[in-house]
Amino acid sequence: MKKFILIIVTSLFFMGCSDNENSNKNPYLPNYSFSVDLNLNLPTYSPLKYASNAVYYSGVGVSGIIVFNTGSGYNAFDAACPNQEAGSCTAMTIKGVNALCSCDSKEYSLFTGQGNMPYPLKAYRVQVINETLIRISN
Repeated sequence: MKKFILIIVTSLFFMGCSDNENSNKNPYLPNYSFSVDLNLNLPTYSPLKYASNAVYYSGVGVSGIIVFNTGSGYNAFDAACPNQEAGSCTAMTIKGVNALCSCDSKEYSLFTGQGNMPYPLKAYRVQVINETLIRISN
C-alpha cells in the first residue's frame, strides 16, 4: 500500500512539471549568436557601474541589446519588441527601469523582463569577467 501511494505522489509531481513555462523561445524573434564585451571604464558604459542604470548597445541581437544593472548583477535583453514581428518596430527605448516598445507603447521591466503581454523580453547571458568588464552572449 505504501508503494502504491508513493507511486501516485511521484506521478503527480512529474505531471505538474512543464518545461515550456518560462522559455526564452519567442516566435517573433530569431536567435542570433553573438558575444560582446563591455568595458565599464569607457564613458558610454560607465552608467552600468551604478544600480538601476541601463545602456543600449547596437549591432547585436535582433535590434541591439539593453544592459541593466540590477544592483546585485546585470541583465541583458534584446531591444526588439518581444510581441511584434522582428523589424516591424524600432528598437525599444529605455524609460527609467523599464523598456518601452515603440509600436504599442508597452513597458517591460528591466529587472525581470516581464510586461503585461504573452512574451517577456528576450534575455541574454551576462558574465562578469572582472569589476570593469562584462560579457553578453547568446
